[in-house]
Amino acid sequence: MQILDHSSYPDAVRHLVERRWDVHEELEERVREIVLTVRNEGDIALRRYAAQFDYPAIESVGLSVPPEEIEAAYGEVSKKLLKALRVAQANIEQFHTLQLQKSWKITDKGMRLEQRFSPLGRVGMYVPGGKASYPSSVLMNAIPASVAGVEEIVMATPCDRDGKIAPGVLVAAAEAGVTEIHRVGGAHAIAALAFGTETIRRVDKITGPGNAYVTMAKKLVYGRVGIDALAGPTELIIVADESARPEFVAADMIAQAEHDETATAICITNSTQLAQRIELEITVQVEGMPRRDILRSSLDAHGAIVLVSSLKDATSIVNDFAPEHLELMVKNPEKALGRVKHAGAVFLGPWSTEAVGDYIAGPNHTLPTLGTARFSSGLSVADFMRFTNVIEVGRKRFLKLAPHVEVLAEAEGLLGHAASVRIRQREE
Repeated sequence: MQILDHSSYPDAVRHLVERRWDVHEELEERVREIVLTVRNEGDIALRRYAAQFDYPAIESVGLSVPPEEIEAAYGEVSKKLLKALRVAQANIEQFHTLQLQKSWKITDKGMRLEQRFSPLGRVGMYVPGGKASYPSSVLMNAIPASVAGVEEIVMATPCDRDGKIAPGVLVAAAEAGVTEIHRVGGAHAIAALAFGTETIRRVDKITGPGNAYVTMAKKLVYGRVGIDALAGPTELIIVADESARPEFVAADMIAQAEHDETATAICITNSTQLAQRIELEITVQVEGMPRRDILRSSLDAHGAIVLVSSLKDATSIVNDFAPEHLELMVKNPEKALGRVKHAGAVFLGPWSTEAVGDYIAGPNHTLPTLGTARFSSGLSVADFMRFTNVIEVGRKRFLKLAPHVEVLAEAEGLLGHAASVRIRQREE
């Protein structure tokens, strides 16, 4: 962990801000080969890659998870976990229901204009697995789709070394309305969802986070299907003043860093004393963590405490960074929020830890990374819907608009467009 003085080391701070999603040609070439092979060979390739990357004996358990395996999972999760999942589900569903958009129309002077909203028919969600399990990712991807009215929600997730999917993930999927589950991961899973195989029918859109192979595969299949985003490593910035509790700040930075070695955790403060106390707290708290090797790697490579002269300067850095997560641990978080232009999600005050947002508050935890919060937003119900424009023009209104259409069409050299209008005027 390093303490940087923004006024003395602006280049070091700028280096933190200027992240990049590095595209390695070798990785892209390898993923392209996997995607094309699955597209051309279907299940044969999918099973071969699943045996190679997911579970060697994949044939013995099958690609698709049967209903009885999902039912059995309920007996393997604790009552506490089931209750927590259902509390989270209720909050997420309530929040996302408010995002539903209704169809609308206007009728004015002989012309009807309408916008009709409808859900996508079939979506695929990718849930990371294998070494860890993420029931929360299941809820955050499936519930908005379910609220939107998507009829078929397909989940792809890699199994563990025993060929099993974590019971919590299966239960979360059942609770959230997932209609199909397939034990397959990586780039081959994305290819199967995008192009379809004998076992997995193609979907209209793919959402959900993954490793570099998954992200690259989503990039390569975009256009054939929709995708939510190209997610990079997770990020957190905490803006803190002298009122912040250093143990809270340290704990939240550690929580962020434990994701993996590429996670970013930064605190920006105008208090030298607070910076020193946070640094000490991190050292002490890391020692008691089982993932301390990952924590140290993450914090050393992508963690920092940045000293600034004012909270205004802190906000300026935040807006340049456009972080995925932003915590405002300051005396007046509402005032500080007014200066924030770019962030995926903002957490106000000492009790609004990112973990609450990640799991249970209600807003989606699938958020823009790598500075893309400048122009994009978190996953929402809108990602699982599309709208169709409807235009109906009456004869009288057409005759009034026609001369203007002709002028515009001729200005663009599209004489066929102009003729299609002119021929209707001859009816006069």
